Amino acid sequence: MMRNDIKKDFPIFAKWESMGKPLIYLDSAATTQKPQHVISTLDEYYSKFNANVHRGNYELSQLATDMYEEARTKVAHFINAPKPESIIFTRNATESLNLIAYAWGLNNLHKGDEIILSEMEHHSNLVPWHIISRHTGIVLKFIKLNSDFQLDLESLKQNLSPRTKAVSVVHVSNVLGTINPVKEIVRIAHEAGAIAIIDGAQSAPHMPVDVQDIGCDFYAFSGHKMCGPTGIGGLYGRYELLEEMEPFLGGGEMINEVFPTTSNYAKPPYKFEAGTPDIAGAIGLKAAIEYLEKIGMQNVEDYEIELGNHAAKRLGSIEGIHIFRPRTTGTGVVSFTIDNVHPHDISTILDSAGVAIRAGHHCAQPLMRKLQVQSTARASFYIYNDESDVEVLAGALEKAAAIFKPRKKADVVK
Repeated sequence: MMRNDIKKDFPIFAKWESMGKPLIYLDSAATTQKPQHVISTLDEYYSKFNANVHRGNYELSQLATDMYEEARTKVAHFINAPKPESIIFTRNATESLNLIAYAWGLNNLHKGDEIILSEMEHHSNLVPWHIISRHTGIVLKFIKLNSDFQLDLESLKQNLSPRTKAVSVVHVSNVLGTINPVKEIVRIAHEAGAIAIIDGAQSAPHMPVDVQDIGCDFYAFSGHKMCGPTGIGGLYGRYELLEEMEPFLGGGEMINEVFPTTSNYAKPPYKFEAGTPDIAGAIGLKAAIEYLEKIGMQNVEDYEIELGNHAAKRLGSIEGIHIFRPRTTGTGVVSFTIDNVHPHDISTILDSAGVAIRAGHHCAQPLMRKLQVQSTARASFYIYNDESDVEVLAGALEKAAAIFKPRKKADVVK
């Protein structure tokens, strides 16, 4: 069960309240607010344990190294990775997906090989493959979206061929809230001899994740979307693949031996963590996971689905609103448009009421074209939201719809 006072754990809400500006924060798909436990952990690290890792023989460096590696172990446990060494710390899911594209793709893909993506991908799982395509001549194919905003798995099967090398899909859409059947997608990919890559940026913060049960070869995620600091994320990789891959970046710490004209590399994960890492970020991510685990990820998922479904139903009752969300079950993401109102105007009007939402293409322009819109407004809920936030949002949207509603000739005062 979700605590009803959970908002008190996040100091930003009390701060805005004290300034006379209550904050209804509905942009958690972009980044989440941070609980005091994470903020205090970051302060404690910088105040008491700040040192570089893996480099010093002195006590302070050893303490920092232990804390950094404990964070790796915590992440591995959180997503049920088989061992900590299969977790690479990155800046975010975007960097994780780029790491795969460059470190695996450039060395395993050749002209005519095929990568299957989907029509609901975030740019982070599109643009890196565009770049790799220009270097290698690979072909990109796409799983189609059906009329209920879900992936058509028959389309996936039809796209498979002997040249298919990877299937890379988002676990949860940041626009639609669709929860994709990734375990089935992975199974289909593996039966075709392809590897399976999952963009977990919108799933790791919102539901239990078990990479071994999913069976994927790679799983990417961001810390800042799950109550952690910005600038820290992770990549789970099947260890045998990580061993075979070339480094993503070169420099300090990722080496075994260096000579004037050649070098060889450390074992994973260190081979992919060149230079001084975001030590504080990793430790802060561990604190965020500790916080979420106390709540329980199944509780988080159940609560968000319930709140998201309630919000979609409430907003759908407003005249002129169009909801882009599966009819069955989605997460706490509700994207919508209002007749005759640009999403940016919606966002501005809501901001005047203290409601923070996102308006735009949400880094998913191909999906916007598929939906036949230029952009949408998006409310994304998290553990610190409740039904009262839905009502404030709905009330503000009703006013916005009324303001921009075209007037009939009889309503015009001459």
